[in-house]
Amino acid sequence: MQTIADIMTRDVRSVSPQESIRRAAQLMDEMNVGSLPVCDGTKLIGMVTDRDITVRATAAGQSPDSTHVQDVMSAQVRWCYEDQTVDDVMEQMADSQIRRIPVLDHDSDALIGIVSLGDMATKHSAQVDRTLGEISNPSEPDRPQLNS
Repeated sequence: MQTIADIMTRDVRSVSPQESIRRAAQLMDEMNVGSLPVCDGTKLIGMVTDRDITVRATAAGQSPDSTHVQDVMSAQVRWCYEDQTVDDVMEQMADSQIRRIPVLDHDSDALIGIVSLGDMATKHSAQVDRTLGEISNPSEPDRPQLNS
């Protein structure tokens, strides 16, 4: 079975939680990506996306130079280990409706890479169509049902 280590992108850059969102946006622009892992040293503590910056900061009128990544990042991050099978991680991505997932070293829990649906499509074609379909389906709102 193919593992995540076989297909992941190893040259991953991260951003510090204390960096400005301007710097995060500049890194995204330089690398032509829409999200960055947020790390405190080698420890993964969140993810920040271009959408986080736009919706949580810009729309709220926050300054890109004085707003920190930690103020807009998502702290609830799904991740995987490099020795997990591709099929297991695709299932995790489909269940969570995410298109990319940080990869951690199994021994140290340090960030060592990232794997995207695109990596899977180009390097592991099994079940990619099904996974994309599940990621793209609108999720149900997380609200209690009211009885009338």
